[in-house]
Amino acid sequence: MKTHRPKTRLKTAPGKLGWIFLWLIGVPIPLLLIFFLMRGCT
Repeated sequence: MKTHRPKTRLKTAPGKLGWIFLWLIGVPIPLLLIFFLMRGCT
């Protein structure tokens, strides 16, 4: 039987949208990668 984890998806969704929003407003991908690594890859 498969178990669904909706809490995990909802918990990470705002973070992913934040990164996408930064990319859409023109922040270069290498800079986003540096920020991602500095945050501890979470």
